[in-house]
Amino acid sequence: MQFVKKTMVMTGAMLLAFGVCAQNNAPVVKESGKEIAVEENETSSVSTKESKVDFKVSADVVSSYIWRGAYNAGASIQPTLGMSVGNFSLTVWGSKEISDLHKEIDITAAYSFGCVSVFVADYWWEGDKFWEKEDNTSAKYFNLDNHDTKHRLEAGISWTVSEKFPLSVAWNTMFWGADKNAEDGKQNYSSYVELNYPFTVRQISLNATLGLTPYESRNMYGTGGFDVCNIALSASKEVQISKKFSLPIFSRIIFNPAAQDAHVVFGFTLR
Repeated sequence: MQFVKKTMVMTGAMLLAFGVCAQNNAPVVKESGKEIAVEENETSSVSTKESKVDFKVSADVVSSYIWRGAYNAGASIQPTLGMSVGNFSLTVWGSKEISDLHKEIDITAAYSFGCVSVFVADYWWEGDKFWEKEDNTSAKYFNLDNHDTKHRLEAGISWTVSEKFPLSVAWNTMFWGADKNAEDGKQNYSSYVELNYPFTVRQISLNATLGLTPYESRNMYGTGGFDVCNIALSASKEVQISKKFSLPIFSRIIFNPAAQDAHVVFGFTLR
C-alpha cells in the first residue's frame, strides 16, 4: 500500500509536468556530477541521414566527492563517457578515490520531452576491494540477484518551468537492488526531491540547490521523515589558459541540515 501511494504521487507529478510542458517548451536542466543531464557537447559527433550521434568524454577532479549532501569519498577522479541521439542519452560515470579505496560506476539512460526528462540509473559503489569483504559474492559487479546484489536501480523525472524561469524540480526513487529494509528485506523505495535554479553573476555561472527526502530514508540519506539534506550553491567559470585551451573550474558549498554537516568542494574538468 505504501508503494502504491508513492507511485500515485509520482504519476500525478508526471501528468502535471507533461501538462505544463505543452505550454512551456523549455530545455532540460544540465547535470552536475553524476546527476542526469541533457548537455550539448562538441567533443565528437557522427552524422547520419536520420539523426546525429554525439559523444562526450570528460573527467572531473574534485577535492571531495559529495552526493546529495552526503560525504562519499575524499579527493577523486570522476570520468564520464556519454552518447546521445536526438532526445535519448546514455551515460557511464565513474568515481575513483585518489588516496583510498572508494570506487563507483553508474550507468544512466535518459530521454527528454521538451521541458521534461525521465531516466533510469544503475548505481554501484561497492568497488572498494570487495574481494576482501566477508560478503564479497554479493559485492561483485556482475551479481544481479535482487536479494543480495549491491546494485541500486533508480527512476526519476525532472521538469524545468521555462527558459525564462529555469527552475527545475526532480523526483528520484530507488526501486530495485540493495536499497532494502534490513529487518524484512523489502524495498525501501528511498526517494529524493531536488530543486535547482541556475543563474549568472558577472560571467560566473551559479546554481542554487535544495534537496530533501519526502519521507523516511535512514539507510540511504539518514533522514527520519520529511527532511532537508542538501542545500548548496555552486559556481563555475572557464579559465582561459591559451588561445586554444581553457580549463573549467568549479566550487561548491554544501550544507546538510539532516546530518548537521557541511562541505566545501573545489574541482576542475578535463575534456
